[in-house]
Amino acid sequence: MPFFKELRRRKTVAKSSKTSPNGSSASTESNGTVPTTKSSSTLSSLYGSNSTTASSIQQSTPNLILTASKPSPTISQPSQRPIALGQGMASNRNSVAGLSMAQSVNGGPAPKLPTSAFAPRVLSITDNSWVNQKIILIYGQIADPSQQPLDGTLTVCHHQDHFPPTIWPVSDSHFKALVHLFPGPNRIRFDFTSSKLVSSNSSIPAHSSWININYLPATTAPPVQLVILLGKDSPGTFDAVPERVQREGNDLDAAKRKFRLAAYLWQAFTGEQMYRNGFGRRCFRFEEEWQTGTLTFRDWDSGQMRSEAKIHIVRSEKTVEELRDLDVAQQYDKAKRKSDLFSIAMEAMRGYFRPTPGQKQYVSVLLLDAHWDTRMKTITGHAALGGGTNEIQLAIFGSQALQSYPSCLENVVPAFTDCTRTDSNFVANDCNESGSNWEAANIGIGAHLHETGHMLGCPHQESGIMLRDYVKLNRTFSCREPYSTRTKSPGMRLCLPKDECNWHRLDTLRFRYHPCFRLPSDSPASGDESVRVWPVDNGKVIVTAPTGIAFVELFSGNDEICHAWLEYGSGDGLSGGPPRQIVLTENDLRLRLADDKKSKKLKLSIHSVGQGSHNVEDFGQLASKSSAVVKLPNGQMGFKGSQLGTSQQAGSQPEQIILESAIKQTKLLTSVKVYHGFAVDGIEFCYEDLTSQLFGTAYCLSSPPRPQGYATRVSVRPSNVNCDCLCEKDFWDPKIQVWQKPVNYNSEADDQAWQLAKSVP
Repeated sequence: MPFFKELRRRKTVAKSSKTSPNGSSASTESNGTVPTTKSSSTLSSLYGSNSTTASSIQQSTPNLILTASKPSPTISQPSQRPIALGQGMASNRNSVAGLSMAQSVNGGPAPKLPTSAFAPRVLSITDNSWVNQKIILIYGQIADPSQQPLDGTLTVCHHQDHFPPTIWPVSDSHFKALVHLFPGPNRIRFDFTSSKLVSSNSSIPAHSSWININYLPATTAPPVQLVILLGKDSPGTFDAVPERVQREGNDLDAAKRKFRLAAYLWQAFTGEQMYRNGFGRRCFRFEEEWQTGTLTFRDWDSGQMRSEAKIHIVRSEKTVEELRDLDVAQQYDKAKRKSDLFSIAMEAMRGYFRPTPGQKQYVSVLLLDAHWDTRMKTITGHAALGGGTNEIQLAIFGSQALQSYPSCLENVVPAFTDCTRTDSNFVANDCNESGSNWEAANIGIGAHLHETGHMLGCPHQESGIMLRDYVKLNRTFSCREPYSTRTKSPGMRLCLPKDECNWHRLDTLRFRYHPCFRLPSDSPASGDESVRVWPVDNGKVIVTAPTGIAFVELFSGNDEICHAWLEYGSGDGLSGGPPRQIVLTENDLRLRLADDKKSKKLKLSIHSVGQGSHNVEDFGQLASKSSAVVKLPNGQMGFKGSQLGTSQQAGSQPEQIILESAIKQTKLLTSVKVYHGFAVDGIEFCYEDLTSQLFGTAYCLSSPPRPQGYATRVSVRPSNVNCDCLCEKDFWDPKIQVWQKPVNYNSEADDQAWQLAKSVP
């Protein structure tokens, strides 16, 4: 009977697969507990390459080249994390042939069948890795590309089929894919098929492999907010050719889908770049909300609800006509108010988010009412700008290329390989670099990421996203490149990791300690971001920072872009962190400059782990003994800080005092009195013998006293403490801080326990 024949056939198959080729028994466990054989694949040096030249990196990071045999250091995770799939296994991944396609990726037993030579090998991430983003970028190979390059397709089957399978092209045995993850452990299966390989006549894939990835959302970091800004009378549409409008639509819902996916592409790209630079799987996150899913087109039809990035819809007080005024169009030569769109967006964001002190918002805005003016041949309602204030960091970019963006994961590769020419009767050819749809997607998604980089604190760089390398953003997500109208040449046949665009090394150094890139395992952030520079004897300069010194940029002459730098600490969080004090000399610094720049003026920009910075305009002058050393009345030598005497405000007079309590043991400081009103007028140091020293003036004690003058007294504790005074020079918000510490304090905890700070406006 057919039933008994089928039962006999299954029994025969189970018996033949009970023992693996190496003699080990096949496991009958399920849900990710199947032992696997160790993969022989390793990450080639090709993947470890980076467009940042080795000569420009002053201190190399030991784990820039990643291999399966030597994985990057694993940062410890919170103890309450879920148990990882396959935890304790010695394998990197499991490659099998003959696994049922209908079987859930970890819903049932995965028999250990003979390993296929053409099973996909993932090179960009190791088994049981922890990540902190929903969409990750995967790179890998099929067999040995140098021996038998194959084209085909890669099917990604997600954890327990919670997300539909996605299909990605394989070119010359290389593949790139975007993988959707759920919080917790994810067991992912990769299936390879090719017309050049013999495949079975059943639904069973011939060549498959597995990998376990653990996703822990980084909810401890402030999110990057995604906003679509419209005029108060805007219809909520964006520029698109009629065929696109009919096929996809150009309404607000379509804009939200495209902008959301573009943001996840930013995140996947940035997370991979941080890993390649040795800083772990860290990236910025987005605020999410429970909504109808848009990352796969299947959710549009089924109405499947998912937690995905929230797109805030904000309407400006300006009309569409005002936003499209030629006088505020950034690309219009005769425009007189090219930065006004940034101010308009900033005002709208303040009104919408209502930031509170100490809660900075990071916002990336899409200007939906950007429009290609065919008569004036310019894009109106658009500006590409990034920056911000202490309340809001803001990036803005127009929607002129939005029609070319992919709407879902299934459309990513088609979008970056679409050679359809740009029809300038309906949409813009931005900067004459968007002659086809795939090039327009590069410019739109990449240039907006560039402005988001400015929002995150990145200046322009010598290469990478913060130059204009985003014109090849497509290479990050596709292994083949089509014909380019920009270069008038065929695209690259095989796009390998070394050919992709990247974040510059200095960008990743900024991101490493940025609040938006914090991981749950990072130590608590310190509130003191300050950097202090102290010239001492023998041409040496001491740099101190309570949170640690992250890196130092070197500028020669009038250079505005950094070409040489120093970096401190490995960035992996396991080596004790960056130093809190370093010593710099002019000779050592100049050795790091190009030969034609060594004789020019040397400028430094010093960055702390706490996101503070300090600029030294002329290092040679600062290090000179004549400007650095002061002889004290008791014969000792004192050293001037780099900011001493830098105030050049009109009417200011140079003045300095040396506290008597610092050079006379018989002098006991009892209080510090600060005279202030509109600004700080003076500081008076009062001693136990009723004498005092006044630095500045005391206008509120003058005759007649100045209106709105005040005096604030800070009492100093007895002689078992030291009193420190910190002055912060800022015209709009000058501050004086006075705090006390025990003489024998030796930790930050002591600082926090004893600090008594007084700030006056």
